[in-house]
Amino acid sequence: MFDPSPAESVLDTRLARLRQHFAECIVPLWQGPGWNADMALPYEALDEQHRPLPVQRYRAMACARQLYLFSSRIGEPGAAERAAALFRSLRRHFHDAEHGGWFYSIDAQGKPLDRRKDLYTHAFIVFACAHYWGKVSDPLVESTLNAALEVIHERFARGDGLYEANLGEDWADLNSGPLQNPLMHLAEAYLATLAVRDDAKVQEALIRLCESLQTQFIEPTHGLMLEKPRGTVDNWFEPGHQFEWYYLLETSPLLRGSPLHASISRAFEYSERHGVKDCAVLAMLDVEGNVIDATQRIWAQAEYLRALALRKHARQLLPLQLEAMQQRFMHPAGWYECLDANGVVSRHDMPSTTPYHLATCLQGLPAAE
Repeated sequence: MFDPSPAESVLDTRLARLRQHFAECIVPLWQGPGWNADMALPYEALDEQHRPLPVQRYRAMACARQLYLFSSRIGEPGAAERAAALFRSLRRHFHDAEHGGWFYSIDAQGKPLDRRKDLYTHAFIVFACAHYWGKVSDPLVESTLNAALEVIHERFARGDGLYEANLGEDWADLNSGPLQNPLMHLAEAYLATLAVRDDAKVQEALIRLCESLQTQFIEPTHGLMLEKPRGTVDNWFEPGHQFEWYYLLETSPLLRGSPLHASISRAFEYSERHGVKDCAVLAMLDVEGNVIDATQRIWAQAEYLRALALRKHARQLLPLQLEAMQQRFMHPAGWYECLDANGVVSRHDMPSTTPYHLATCLQGLPAAE
C-alpha cells in the first residue's frame, strides 16, 4: 500500500479541516440565520453572533453569488431547494421589466433602490445562471442566462473589446469607462458559459476581451493587471486579482498560452514578492511595489491558495498557507472578513458574498491533493 509522505499528510489534514469548517459552519449560516424567508433572499451580512445586520439593501450580485454557492452543492441537503428559491428571487426582485437588465439593489421592502445597471452584477448573473443551468437544465434558467448575455453584448459593449462598468437605469452613458474587476468577472462568466455549452459568440467575445485587456490594462514591465486602463493617474494593482486572473487563465484550455496568460504568469512572482508578507496577501500596491493598503482580505487569501495549487514548484507552500487561512481568518462561529496591517481583525461582519470565494477556492484545490 502507498503511504503518503509527511508533507502530503499535513496538506490533506489541513485541507480536510478547511473543507469541514466550510461545510459544517459557514454554509449552514446561509441556510439558517442568514436567510430572510419573507423576502427569499440572503441578508447582506451577519455579525459574530449570527444576527443579521440592519437591512439597508439587498444586491442582485449577492443573490447571484449565493445561487452559485448552492448550485455548486446541489446534491447536499436543502441546496437544490435553496438554489431554486434564489433563482426565482433573482428574477422577481431585481429584473427591470421596463428597460431590461437587472437593478443593482432593492431596499428592505423590496423596492428598487440603486436602479443603475452595472457590469459586475450582470457578469455574476451570467456566472450563476450558467452554473445552475449546468446542474438542472431548466429552459427558464437558460433563457435568463441568454437574456443577461444579450444585455452585456448589446448595452455594455464599447466596440473595442471592452465594456462599460456602469450605465444608467435606462442605459444612459455615465462615462464610467472600463474597470478591471467587472471585466475579470465577465471573463469568469464567459468561461462558466463555455463550460456548459458550445457558444461561438461568447467564445469570440472572451478572446477579444482578453486581447483588449492585454493592450489596455497590462503594465508592460512586470505584466501586472492594473485596476484601471493603462495611463490612468494614480493607478494600482491588487495581488489578489493577479492570483485570481492566474487561476482563470491557467485552467482554461482556450486562454492558456495567450499573451494575457503570459503576462499574468510573469506578474505572479512580482505580486508574491511585493504583495505577500508573512503569508498575508496585501490589498493594494503601486506598480513600483510600494504598499498602498496593507489590509488582509479573506477573498485574496482564497485566490492565492487556489492559484498556488496550479504552480507545481510552489505547492510546498500550500500547507503553510492553509494553516495561515485557518489561524487568521477562521473562527468557531464563521470567519473574519478583514485584518489590518498588523493582523488585527478590522471587520467582524460576515458578508453573504464571501462564501462564493471560499467555494471556488475549495473547488480549485483538489489538484493539490
